[in-house]
This record gives sequence, C-alpha cells and structure tokens, in this order.
Amino acid sequence: MTETAPLRFDAENTFAAFEGLWCSGQLSVADMARLPELGVATVINLALPTSSKALSGEAEQVTALGMNYVHIPVLWDAPKPVQFEQFAGVMAALGQQPVWLHCAKNMRASAFVYLYRLLIRGETEEQASWPMSQIWAPNPVWQQWISAVRAAHCRSAAH
Repeated sequence: MTETAPLRFDAENTFAAFEGLWCSGQLSVADMARLPELGVATVINLALPTSSKALSGEAEQVTALGMNYVHIPVLWDAPKPVQFEQFAGVMAALGQQPVWLHCAKNMRASAFVYLYRLLIRGETEEQASWPMSQIWAPNPVWQQWISAVRAAHCRSAAH
C-alpha cells in the first residue's frame, strides 16, 4: 500500500497504516460508529482508562456495534516489550480481520505499527517508519522500548 493522506475522523493522527490496519488517537463516539462501514472487526486500545482523552464506556460502545474490543494498557513512561508481543499475538489470532489500533494521540499506536511492519511484515525501515514518522520522533523512553522489542524479536527469531 502506498502512503495516503490522513483519514477524516475526529481522532487526531488517523492513518490507514496498511490494508486492514488503521491507527489513530482516541476515537470519538461518531468515529466508532463509522468503523463497521470500513469493515473493522476489532478495536485495540493502547491508552490507559485514565488518559486525558479516554472515552468512558469505550469497550461497551465498541462491542454494541458488533466489533471486538482488546485493551492493552501501555504506560506512556514505562512501555514493556511484552506488550508488543501481546499486540502481535492478537494480530496473529485475528488473521486478516480488519483492525483499528488507537491510543490517546497515535504516538504509542504508531510505534506499535512501526514495529509490526518491520518485525512481523518484514518491511524495510523506510516503509515501516510510516506513519510514525508523520506523527512524532520517539523520545528516549520509546527509543529504548523500540530497541528492546527489536532485540527480543531477534533473539526469539534465532531460536
């Protein structure tokens, strides 16, 4: 898939990362209502329920629309490599089902997309860095997390 312009949603930094995976900041109620028309089967939320933009009752709203809801709460200042493995496991379990991944501002989510594209899909660094490169340059905490996930993935791939 080629790079495309951001989608028109209330959520900030909304992108179609690749066919079957969208990523964004916090979804609005109106955004959620549009997801079934895109064919989205599962919403994955990486933000905490206490995030400033968190939507109360998000899980219930998503499931009421007939979609699955997965919550992998990632602390902004303390992401863990195992959380990427959880995400990759969910993606593997879902197969080709369309997924919407979000956090508060699409910073966490875009970092997860970057690693997924690089480590799981086998894309080049240049390909994988989009859309993260459009949203932010990871700070030292997230640079360390990215390095740790890459190292862990290399170790597991070697076995």
